[in-house]
Amino acid sequence: MEETNHFSIKQWNEDDRPREKLLQKGQVALSDSELIAILIASGSRNESAVSLSQRILSSYGNSLSELGKASVIDLMHFKGIGQAKAIAIVAAMELGRRRRTAEALQRKKITSSNTVFEFIQPFIGELPHEEFWILYLNNSNKVIKNVQLSKGGITGTIVDVRLVFKEAVQLGAVGIILAHNHPSGTLKPSHADIQLTKKLKTAGDSLDIKVLDHLIVTEKAYFSFADENML
Repeated sequence: MEETNHFSIKQWNEDDRPREKLLQKGQVALSDSELIAILIASGSRNESAVSLSQRILSSYGNSLSELGKASVIDLMHFKGIGQAKAIAIVAAMELGRRRRTAEALQRKKITSSNTVFEFIQPFIGELPHEEFWILYLNNSNKVIKNVQLSKGGITGTIVDVRLVFKEAVQLGAVGIILAHNHPSGTLKPSHADIQLTKKLKTAGDSLDIKVLDHLIVTEKAYFSFADENML
C-alpha cells in the first residue's frame, strides 16, 4: 500500500521539478531518474520522487536496459511504489522497446551481420527465454518479413522445415537468415544450433533459397555463422 503523506511535485523547489525542467529545457536535459520521477509523480513520506527513482535505478545498476526487464511485482518491492506506479514504469519501458523495434523495421536492408544484429536485437536481445526467428529477404537484401518460428529453445522445439520454406516460396524470398537469442549471454553455438543450421541450409539449397546467415544474439553482442565460415 502506498503512503498517503508524500512529497508531491508541487512541493519541490522549482529547480527540482522535472516537468517544468522538461518544458523549459527539453526532455534531453533530464536525467533518467528525473524522467522516471515524472512517471511516478510522487515519492513516499520521507523521500522525493527523484530520490526514489534514483534508488530504483541504482538497484538495477543505473541501467535502463536492466530496469526494462523488471516486472510490476519486482517494482512493487520498493517502498513508495504501488501497483499504479509500477505499471506506469513497465509501460514506459515497453514503449521504449517498441520504438526501437519500429526503428529497426525501417532499416530493412541487410548489408552485413551487424545490420542483422541491429534489426533483430530489439525483438529478442533482452528476452529472458529463447526464441528462434526467420528473416525472409528479397533479391535486394531487404527484409520482406520476419517470423518467430519457436519459443522456449531449439532443443525443446521441433522446427518444421517445410513450413519455413513454404513461407519463403509464398513470399518470393531468395534468401533467409536465422536468428535466435541466448539469454545466458553465451555466444558459443550449441550442437543443436549447428545441426539445425545444416538442416535448413540443405533444404534451402534444394529450393535455390540461400541460408545467408545464422545469428546467436545476446543483449549487446552476437555470433555470426557466416562471419565464422560455418555455413
